[in-house]
Amino acid sequence: MAPSSYPEKRPVIGMLGTGQLGRMAAMAAAKLGIEVVVYGPDAETSPAGQVCKKTYTADYDDLDMLQAFVADVDVVTYEFENIPVHTLRIIDQAKPVFPSPGVIEIAQNRINEKSFLNKAGIRTAEWAPCASADDIRQTLDAWNTDTCIVKTNRFGYDGKGQVKITAGSDIDADFAALKTDSAIIESIVPFEHEISVIVCRDQSKTVDCYAPGLNVHRNHILHTTTAPAPLSKDILDKAVDIAKTIAQEIDLVGVLGVELFVTAEGEILANELAPRPHNSGHWTMDACVCSQFEQQIRAVAGIPLGSCDHHHEAVMLNILGDNLDDLEITTSNTSPHYYGKAEARHGRKMGHVTTLKTKSGS
Repeated sequence: MAPSSYPEKRPVIGMLGTGQLGRMAAMAAAKLGIEVVVYGPDAETSPAGQVCKKTYTADYDDLDMLQAFVADVDVVTYEFENIPVHTLRIIDQAKPVFPSPGVIEIAQNRINEKSFLNKAGIRTAEWAPCASADDIRQTLDAWNTDTCIVKTNRFGYDGKGQVKITAGSDIDADFAALKTDSAIIESIVPFEHEISVIVCRDQSKTVDCYAPGLNVHRNHILHTTTAPAPLSKDILDKAVDIAKTIAQEIDLVGVLGVELFVTAEGEILANELAPRPHNSGHWTMDACVCSQFEQQIRAVAGIPLGSCDHHHEAVMLNILGDNLDDLEITTSNTSPHYYGKAEARHGRKMGHVTTLKTKSGS
């Protein structure tokens, strides 16, 4: 007889998005005896499509294919946050979507995201909406500074869709390069560390977090995550409290990556939210009782969360198209993960390698 905490019938999970996060979630689902059906424009040859029960290859606004996809699944989740909100709302009328369309509406819009965080009592960088180069000049005057970051309100990641404004900048040209009339101006935070917390919350509203990780970026792309972050317990506890507050306030069902800045004074400011497994949480696959991907599947499927405890400390190294040979690294304490992408390109995430260390105090 199956444990009472598991549903009698394992649901078929629909996964919107076809990349490596969907692939790793589907592999975690298989461990639990759960099948995943993937949907996206390139599903057949995608990292996720290679390991899923069935694939639907179509655009996110193809209503006929969406209807067929929804008929094949019991519940729907996603592996990136730029799914059109109207697509999620259409699906949500027929089958539950986790995290909810409302969560996506916050996370895929930087102004919505900052407004939500501030309303929840969580500090962020100073910010202002931006529709023109004149807005940048007026904001710099109001802030009495000559530096800021201007980001597209949507679709920016890994340093894309943003410009840094300094005293010598051509503000008109820099704003024009963003090719948008919907942007956000953010003050530059003099942070000492960037950390992230992966927070999980299931359908019974149980919430838990993994140990915060310390992130190092190269060329705006995550290079390594060291977990737990080698910072004071006070800082780590505050970071976890922030992540749990966000999960409760946003009514999360699933997994959420919370990126945070830590200043020299020990203040913590929220930077970005990602309502799905996060690159900085990949270390959990090898160092924790349950990975972030298993927690996503558990929450979406209506299964109670597993343990977020780690049995090893870890360093996760991102493998890009530029350093693909590093995926061949294999030692007694190193685990490589290959994403199955057909073409290696400059800056493209091809896999990751996790190195385990003995847990402090053990």
